[in-house]
Amino acid sequence: MWAQSFLVIKIWAPDTSDSGLPIDTRLGGHSSQECHVIQTAVSPQTQTPARQRIGHRRKVRVPARLTWRDASGTLRFASVTTRDVSDVDAFVECQIPTSIPLYRLVYLQIERPARGCVDLPNVLQQGKILTAVYRVGPCKPSTGTPQGYALRLLVDPRRAVAQRRIDVAAIAN
Repeated sequence: MWAQSFLVIKIWAPDTSDSGLPIDTRLGGHSSQECHVIQTAVSPQTQTPARQRIGHRRKVRVPARLTWRDASGTLRFASVTTRDVSDVDAFVECQIPTSIPLYRLVYLQIERPARGCVDLPNVLQQGKILTAVYRVGPCKPSTGTPQGYALRLLVDPRRAVAQRRIDVAAIAN
């Protein structure tokens, strides 16, 4: 818990340089020439609850490729490695210095040999999926480019939930 106090002292003197009506030339009924303002702010330190993730994260490191168009319309691509994935998002680390702007639409495609990974969500095993960059990782001091990108998979949530139920049913049988 922290408390902060302010003490403001203002010496009141009437302004004689103006030529107008003498409105508000006295301090609200105070006869003294000083105005003391003491303000105390108290704020309890509460712990902010951790934001719950939308999907269940799995640490999966597989090679992938990002493709996108830059501001001039030129097709760009980068080889990346996934760090963790879920049914709705993924974090990828770039193997070469790459600068992708925040909120850019990019296609994420897991490399063909890695698509059979058991821990990989079904939506990522299908091929190219449209994603959006929603968080840019911290920059590497050596290159000045981000270490990685958090991507939101742009899939229909109902489809993702239905697929999750199918996966659970397949495991249960």
